[in-house]
Amino acid sequence: MRFDVVIIGGGLSGLVSGIRLQEAGLRCVVVSTGQSELHYSSGSLDLLSHLPDGTPVTDPVEAIDHLEEDHPYRRIGKLRFEHYAEEIPQMLYRCNILVQDALLENRYRITPTGQMKPSWLPFADFQLFDDPHQLPWKKALLLNFEGFTDFYVQPIAEAFLSRGVQCHTDVIVLPAVEKLRQSLTELASVNVAGVFEYTGQIDELVAIVNPMSADYDVVVMPAVFGLTSSASYQYLRSRMQRELCLVPTMPPSVPGLRTQRQLRERFCRLGGTLLTGDTVQRAVLNGSHVEGIFTANQGEVELTATNFILATGSFFSHGLVTHDDEVREPVFGVDVHQKGHTGFGVKTDAQFHPMVGGQVIHNLYAIGSVLPGFDPTREGCSGGVALLTAFAVSNRIINQTVES
Repeated sequence: MRFDVVIIGGGLSGLVSGIRLQEAGLRCVVVSTGQSELHYSSGSLDLLSHLPDGTPVTDPVEAIDHLEEDHPYRRIGKLRFEHYAEEIPQMLYRCNILVQDALLENRYRITPTGQMKPSWLPFADFQLFDDPHQLPWKKALLLNFEGFTDFYVQPIAEAFLSRGVQCHTDVIVLPAVEKLRQSLTELASVNVAGVFEYTGQIDELVAIVNPMSADYDVVVMPAVFGLTSSASYQYLRSRMQRELCLVPTMPPSVPGLRTQRQLRERFCRLGGTLLTGDTVQRAVLNGSHVEGIFTANQGEVELTATNFILATGSFFSHGLVTHDDEVREPVFGVDVHQKGHTGFGVKTDAQFHPMVGGQVIHNLYAIGSVLPGFDPTREGCSGGVALLTAFAVSNRIINQTVES
């Protein structure tokens, strides 16, 4: 099968690059093994929340100058960084993914444990705050579903109290959720979210919650509304008599799962080919050129293309693997860069072309967390690196296609 671009990896970076390329008229296939880091996203897509030394970041654009030369953002450059960051919300809206109004600065959102985290682009389910040390309410009603253990009520209540908000906790007993408890060993966010895909169940919830909340400024609940779209969350919010504040649960993340679903739908609506539950078995390289790949499900059918994008992630998604005490990239066998004792990623040139034996592979690109030069957890930049490198590489391929 012949395509313009073969993308290996169906997470945030792979799907976003596929969408941008399809929007430009290129024919793409995404080979996706299954889960991505979006399943574990706690509520936002962040550019850069801290410098490598732990210094909090307010202005991500200004902070680029303080990153090391091999950081993906330094390779993208300030001007393109700022331009892509302004384009990202528009692209997400085209995918029906609702996010907060985006400014090129960090504010703060509530984490699953009630703490405040610097954040850039939260999903519409969540609120942003200017001051990490206070909240805009005096009294909060914190509600959880009976038996739902992925929502940490006590730490959230304590965190609210430390910011001057009196917090009363209670549980909701809803027949549809109780039915889940009888058939499952424990409640999961996805199962609870499935209940609230129906407005009738939301009406039942609101009939319980509104009378309980009469003496409070805000109702705080777990973010388990809107598994397939934001419609459930929007409907719930419209029916509430008090302000609604959703707080992320522990993984899996309902907003993250919803985002991956919406990205996949957009890619397929644009005519992209999505091979889910598939893995690359073998790649065919001819000198400094990739000719094609073979996957487990496609058997002897070779996927060929003008360009290939490696978006397989890091160790979590097996984009990098350890074999015989050596870190390897398993698809193309490209060179792996190690920085210190913990930083690994595939070696690339300034245009994100990986290398094999020091030789640049000119029709292969690497994007997202398979790249070296950054610490996604410490720096709070996993989503930003995925998005901006996807934009950078996609634009490069589009420009090359136009020029040729």
